[in-house]
Amino acid sequence: MSLHRRTRALAARFQPDRDGSALAREAQPVSAPVSAPSVARPARRPVGETFAALRVYNFRLFWFGQLISLTGTWMQTIGQAWLVTSISRSPLALGTVTMLQFLPILLFALFAGVIADRVPKRRFLVFTQSAAALQALVLGLLVATHVVQLWHVYILALLLGLTNAFDNPTRQAFVPEMVGRPLLANAVALNSTLFNAARILGPAIGGVTIATVGLRGTFFLNAASFVPVIAALLMMKLAALYPAPPPRDQRMTEQLREGLSYAFRTPPVLLIVILMAFIGTFGYNFTVVLPLLARFVVHVGAVGFGLMASAMGFGSVAAALTLAYTRRASERQLMLGASFFSALLILVGLSAWYAPTLGLLVLLGYASIIFTATANTRLQLVVPDRLRGRVMSIYILLFAGSTPIGSMLLGSAANIVGVQTAVVAFGTLCVLGVVIGAAYRGAHRDGGSRPRTPEPGRSFTGS
Repeated sequence: MSLHRRTRALAARFQPDRDGSALAREAQPVSAPVSAPSVARPARRPVGETFAALRVYNFRLFWFGQLISLTGTWMQTIGQAWLVTSISRSPLALGTVTMLQFLPILLFALFAGVIADRVPKRRFLVFTQSAAALQALVLGLLVATHVVQLWHVYILALLLGLTNAFDNPTRQAFVPEMVGRPLLANAVALNSTLFNAARILGPAIGGVTIATVGLRGTFFLNAASFVPVIAALLMMKLAALYPAPPPRDQRMTEQLREGLSYAFRTPPVLLIVILMAFIGTFGYNFTVVLPLLARFVVHVGAVGFGLMASAMGFGSVAAALTLAYTRRASERQLMLGASFFSALLILVGLSAWYAPTLGLLVLLGYASIIFTATANTRLQLVVPDRLRGRVMSIYILLFAGSTPIGSMLLGSAANIVGVQTAVVAFGTLCVLGVVIGAAYRGAHRDGGSRPRTPEPGRSFTGS
């Protein structure tokens, strides 16, 4: 039997509950207890199974195309930050450009999730990826003609953010349509590996290209990097996809309300919302001040800055490969990842030396992916197929859409009290979020981690 047929046969065993909680579970006698929504795994698995999802043709095309594209995106991220600090040495200017890039996600992510549940995702992604390529090309032309000004960067960052607001929820919801439920946890972890491999390669290459071919070359290379992923989307086999069922015949506002209602009445989803609200706002905006730490705290240039960003990527790749192999997605793992990330962020803020900072950034990257990949996997497994785009848009909203608030607060705080003090303060706020999440988790766990049958309208909290 072909891999595609075996995957479809396995997918038939993952049916949504009558109440719409869609917990992934294997067929079993009615009297048998149902376990929590963590990923089933054998005691021992061949190392090659770490990359099982890459055997799927469509996902393999998409994965390698994204690897090239995201590497270029990270090159542009480094180049854009360096461009802004070259035009203006103000932390506030750096925070402003980041705020503008993520403001559309804050404003439109939830409605973008509704659209993601309504449109053919593959064709829509071709459009969004093409728009992002055009933005990079325009920025490169402005730098090449020596007319670029800070307001140009602001406008282009805003346009890129508008593209990403619709691209991100659609891309997240498209993963299950490529691989099906049985390989979903592995695919999510491999996507994290992809993202962070690009985070290693992109900043390192970006630092070199800035020093050799200049900022314009960096932006032009990013524009060209979108070609492989667009080609991959166009080359996919449509018959091998697992399209989500069409949404109910509702108005957009009703569909949005349905997604929000599901998220806030489902304890495992709401726990992730609480944690991501704090860590997404106050933790992941740490990258806003990373170039300032490089310039003014540890005193390194463009290449050293690229290595600092890559250090987080190394830790992140290690974590993603670990998750791809183990295929675990427990609440305990979620809480540990959030806790260690928060504590390590405080330590990074306290470090004033380059070598220790690099080591801490590796650990910070590891904890970051343990948290985000676990959160992503749990959401993808718990949420019904027809609601996936909407619930994932909440995740994107808190993960990236909170950046306008967090980046402006962090940029302003760094301007007033200094970069290191601001990072320590924001790490402390992340710790507060973990404490609140732990309290909520404790209040919604009956009988510890003992497996139990879900009540109507509820999902498992299990670990």
